[in-house]
Amino acid sequence: MSAPASPETRDAGTPGTLALAGVAQLAARFDGFIVDQWGVLHDGSRPYAGALDCLERLRAAGKHVVVLTNSGRGEAANLSLLEQIGLPARLFDRVIAAGEDARAALAARATPFHARLGRRCYAFARAADRAFFEGIGIDFVDAVAQADFLAVIGIESPGEATAAREPELVQARARGLPMLCANPDLTRFHEGRLVPATGALARRYEELGGEVFYHGKPWPAIYGTCLAALPCARERVVAVGDSIEHDVLGARRAGLASAFVTGGIHAAELGVSGGGTPAPEVWLDFERRAPARPDYRLAAFVW
Repeated sequence: MSAPASPETRDAGTPGTLALAGVAQLAARFDGFIVDQWGVLHDGSRPYAGALDCLERLRAAGKHVVVLTNSGRGEAANLSLLEQIGLPARLFDRVIAAGEDARAALAARATPFHARLGRRCYAFARAADRAFFEGIGIDFVDAVAQADFLAVIGIESPGEATAAREPELVQARARGLPMLCANPDLTRFHEGRLVPATGALARRYEELGGEVFYHGKPWPAIYGTCLAALPCARERVVAVGDSIEHDVLGARRAGLASAFVTGGIHAAELGVSGGGTPAPEVWLDFERRAPARPDYRLAAFVW
């Protein structure tokens, strides 16, 4: 395992990325934090070591924290999950969820895409996910043949294999059905291990030639909702997450600073564990292949 980062070191050959020892260094620069949950705050069943303490310290320092999640559920359900895991709701200004964004867009028929979806929806969703999308003029159907469109909202833990849903995706593509994705995460943590997430179904549908509209990270619109919930100037806001493709790229598209947690979903790829930091050559190779470069990197969400 590599030696811990110094309080602030600039990676050799990567002048745009600062390696920090903890969130305290970010708190000296920023007043608003847009924080991912899975892979940063918790693993789906328990908080990561130091995460609760870090949130408490941010609150004590007068900082504002919005959780931005690609969850297909709404704010109340996500706050309830955080509470059950051991992260009190009082530590967050808001929880902004991709599912809530998708529900609002469907209810308002907010774009030409949403306006032409029709009423009959074949959903990849759990019972609780379906309940959240009720009351907005959608009729859930039991077969692809009956549907006007598809919705990817949630899949059962520890994740349904995309291959098992291939026949439904192929049938839908043959009918030319559009798909709404209310959770674009490709993988997520569940009890300490990575499992497939809902976004893998949407990605596969695109590979088949299907049309997909995504809600959540890394698309910029949802960051506007986060900024509206934070009483901070844009330049005093940082997005913290463990996904280069979602958190870092999303922040870059929204014009925000980003801090990347190396011990999250990319930990194995970076060769780190237990709070370690990547070897310089591993990090440089990772950065070269990344769709966006973070402004900062942290081993974990600790103070």
